[in-house]
Amino acid sequence: CPPSSSPPGHRPPAGRAQKRLTESLVSAWSSSTSTSQPAVFRPKDDEISLLTVNITTGFSPTIMECAAKGIVEDPCASGANRRCGSCGAVAYCSKDHQFIHWKVHKEECARLATQMSRIDMLSQFPFTFSVEPHALNHTKRSMRCLFLESMKVHLKGLWKSGCMCGPDIASVKDLSITTEWNMESSLCPCTEPENPVPAPLASWEDYFQWRSLPLHSPVAVLLHWPLTLYHCLQLSRIQTSRYDGHDTLHIHYLGPEKELLQLAVFAELRALFPGVHLRIELVGPAVPRSRDGEVVNISSYPNCSGESCHCRSSIASENLNCSEVTLKIWKGLYHERYGDIVKDSNPHLILAPNAGVAAYPSWMPTIEMIRGIGVPAIFTDFCEEAAHLASCCISSITGQPLGLPVCPIYAQSFVISFAVALWSADQTDTFIICHFSSRYR
Repeated sequence: CPPSSSPPGHRPPAGRAQKRLTESLVSAWSSSTSTSQPAVFRPKDDEISLLTVNITTGFSPTIMECAAKGIVEDPCASGANRRCGSCGAVAYCSKDHQFIHWKVHKEECARLATQMSRIDMLSQFPFTFSVEPHALNHTKRSMRCLFLESMKVHLKGLWKSGCMCGPDIASVKDLSITTEWNMESSLCPCTEPENPVPAPLASWEDYFQWRSLPLHSPVAVLLHWPLTLYHCLQLSRIQTSRYDGHDTLHIHYLGPEKELLQLAVFAELRALFPGVHLRIELVGPAVPRSRDGEVVNISSYPNCSGESCHCRSSIASENLNCSEVTLKIWKGLYHERYGDIVKDSNPHLILAPNAGVAAYPSWMPTIEMIRGIGVPAIFTDFCEEAAHLASCCISSITGQPLGLPVCPIYAQSFVISFAVALWSADQTDTFIICHFSSRYR
């Protein structure tokens, strides 16, 4: 696993190499949607495909780092506008830097080219909301801020932490205080569903249809947390019906960050698992020390903006067919706090969203421990290459290669797009690695 220059911790911001690769993939996707696309060919081991491409998004220039940065001695030029002509996933500031980096890149080029061939899947969204192009042309505001402003929810209710303008986790005294969608009832799930949940929900379209929501509603931007957990429970094949009114389904959720300011969205699990009591232990270094040990009981859905809506009635939360969701928050690394957590909560499933396994060595003792206890564990990552690197790291610990399933998972995984799952070839290990990519992360 590559070393990290950041302090050890679970699910921190992406490491330098992963961040550079992610920016490259996003930029490559953006330029692949334009009318002028470069021809792609694969170089031989002793030659380099040199192709200069003006790297832009659909609206404004995207700044990328040279892939050779940190490897070459001389400083990089001003812009990395020379794209690899084979994979299209990395860029360079000069021909010399591209030549030097080829010794490294040739080992990954074919793999990245295969990943890039699937890049169109990332734009296959059912949603109809968007940001007007002219808004991006005349401002330095982030796309996320512009999007939230266009929906009239910027810095409001559950959306306060939806962009960099929002509060820091450490500054919030009560993590359970925000329970408002700040949207009209037709755009958000603020009450019980009209019909029982279909089994299983396989896509965002299925979910929106079940919840009678229009595709221009932006709630998926926040609901990907609980709906990813829902999909992971489907992947793990845990029979949730066993816990209907009899026992508690325990889930250990590793590395929460933004979720800590959006805990009310986990209320949707009440509708997804009717009659089931879910207890979720959220553990990670981003938890403020003052919040360590805090318990949040969720017995109702976040309210809409309608003053006369049924969601504001106390009767609305008294449905006996609905589940109960209890969240407990722990500060620290999972392998360090596990002994305290299991005194009250032995996990049926372990989930680590957007983990960055390959970038942060602090995951290694956690993975060792999970292997020892034999509980199903699902790690997600922010791009397919990160998932590949994570699988290599886990294989180095378990001693078993992780391979692709016979049928790749194209269930959108409720994080808006493409997913790949991997497990050990003999299926003796419990690890599943998923690439859950999202335009709004």
